[in-house]
Amino acid sequence: MLSDPITLYKLMILYMLGHVNFPLTNAQLSDFFLGHEYTTYFSLQKALNELLEAGLIKAEASHNMSRYESTKEGEDTLSFFGKNISQAIVEDIDNYLKENRLRLRNEVDVTADYYRSTSQDYIVHCEVREGKSILIGLDVSVPDKEQAEIMCGHWRDRSQEIYAHVMKSLLES
Repeated sequence: MLSDPITLYKLMILYMLGHVNFPLTNAQLSDFFLGHEYTTYFSLQKALNELLEAGLIKAEASHNMSRYESTKEGEDTLSFFGKNISQAIVEDIDNYLKENRLRLRNEVDVTADYYRSTSQDYIVHCEVREGKSILIGLDVSVPDKEQAEIMCGHWRDRSQEIYAHVMKSLLES
């Protein structure tokens, strides 16, 4: 077994990322680690930062979330050292992923973010993904931050309806 807890947390993160075919957010990883009382938030963040610095995972950040994926080096590391994770922890992770797979996937497949453009308005960037493929990406310019935040907030609830409308409009003759 491992004597350094941070090393175990890093292997657990790599195991989780290696057993889903979509990225996991910081909040989702925190939900598992804190919910199962494996570690503190700060220790988890330390493990994530060390994995990033070592190139074992990569992150895609937006205003309201970071999405993590394992790299090839991370997968290789897990295949070599993964046996150091106890069977009880593997079962906890497997059960968590099995019970929450649909929720986890939906949380990362629908994203919305905004940024200030060079013309001083805001660009709202909305996406619906399926795995690594983007089903729809939408950029909308709005005059102020408040409108950008409202649009980002509504995207999760309305993205399927908007996607269906766009597809229907573009496909009808």
